[in-house]
Amino acid sequence: SCSLHPTLYLAYFVSRTVTSLTNRKRMHRSCLSSASTVIRQHHRKAQLIQGRAFSRSTGLYDDASSSSSSSADAITADGRYQRPIYVAATKQHVGKTSVSLALVSGLKKRFGKVGFIKPVGQQHVTVKSKELGENIKVDKDVCLVREHFDLHHVDYNDMSPVIIPRGYTKKYIDGKITYESQMNDIDRAFRRVSSNSDVVLCEGTGHVAVGSIVNVNNAKVASAVGADMVLVANGGLGSAFDELELNRVLCQHYNVRIAGVVINKVRHDKYEQTKNYMTKALMQRWGVPLLGCVPDRPYLGCPALYDLEKVFNVDLMVGAKHRFRHYSVDDINLITTSLTRFLENLRSKPSRTLYICHITRDDIILGFMAEYQRRMKSNGAEPPLEAALIVCGRKDKYPVSKEILDMIMGLDGAPCMIVECSTHEAMSKIHSYTPKLNIDDKARVNTAVEHYEPYIDFDQLLKRTTSSNSSFNDPDGISYDELRRL
Repeated sequence: SCSLHPTLYLAYFVSRTVTSLTNRKRMHRSCLSSASTVIRQHHRKAQLIQGRAFSRSTGLYDDASSSSSSSADAITADGRYQRPIYVAATKQHVGKTSVSLALVSGLKKRFGKVGFIKPVGQQHVTVKSKELGENIKVDKDVCLVREHFDLHHVDYNDMSPVIIPRGYTKKYIDGKITYESQMNDIDRAFRRVSSNSDVVLCEGTGHVAVGSIVNVNNAKVASAVGADMVLVANGGLGSAFDELELNRVLCQHYNVRIAGVVINKVRHDKYEQTKNYMTKALMQRWGVPLLGCVPDRPYLGCPALYDLEKVFNVDLMVGAKHRFRHYSVDDINLITTSLTRFLENLRSKPSRTLYICHITRDDIILGFMAEYQRRMKSNGAEPPLEAALIVCGRKDKYPVSKEILDMIMGLDGAPCMIVECSTHEAMSKIHSYTPKLNIDDKARVNTAVEHYEPYIDFDQLLKRTTSSNSSFNDPDGISYDELRRL
């Protein structure tokens, strides 16, 4: 067991130090904040050694029998405390899942068992829980991470405790779902994942405040499980820092330490500038490191035909074997020209181009199929045609003739789909769509991991998430190291 006398002595030392500092209100508040943080950290370590874990969510100490090794801090090989890592973004579509994948990949190289949990999810899929022996719904990212990295030491039943489908918010406000039941589910799931893992990565949903309407936002959940936060933002300086600041404030409100920041999708011509100045800004203002600066990889934002099937809720009529072929939205061609000009485009533009035409353009449809057949018969003299054709038209107004359908269905390999909307609507839907990583598109998932992982400083991340000096941070606060030097 461990005596708490050293902790009381430290509390006395900190209080004396704070008293001797300037009486300016701003500095006084920040010093008190840092002092109280240090005291809580040392109380927590002492209680862990005694077999009792402190719960931030309840403010109580749990017995060893109930918390056991599922407490928020795990002891590493060198005797340090490895806290859970929680990943959240500043907004949607900034690459949070890509960063999470890279983090899991890197952590697996450094730990025996890596646990993963998405405490609060939205878009879900149905999977089979081996533990329960039945199908359950989990967040789609849980399925992606577990299957891609073979994290079979944790069951699906513990990886996605709270799902927020359509109508969930109304049920919560009406009292049909309670805050206590949600937090109990999260606590149970986290304890089980933690007890079977050497380190736990938690992926949040959207920005830090997402989930506030049902009282389980990312910052609150991170605080409840004792995790340190990694914030992900899109490239840039001013706007990126502004968005980070909004999220930092909520982390500070719930006493969640920020381990670091990852800046994503940085323009190649601005990479060194962004990395240099963001590093300075984060350290000067928050005392937080830039854990990663990831250059943009446009391929990861290119939709595959598989994605377009989901967008239009249809299947490819032919060419299903190419459904994971990706197309740049910058190379979409709406065909309004003559057949002759279209054929010229087919032979002059990049082979992998997505074409869109109206359902009344029988000549374009036949020309596309004819060119595909001609390329196939060239026996390698010309590159294969990797283009795809989307045919648009309202079903009740512009029916496709049986003869055209027969010809399309008889064409082997040329990707073609018919969608029930106008060409303008089709173009708008494709341009506004943001592709998401999924377990079926293995090429894109592998590319994301290979691209992101080398740019993340794992040594710094683990140093921050095992150090008592990883603050939440008050920009003007006094650090633990500064207190020790006084």
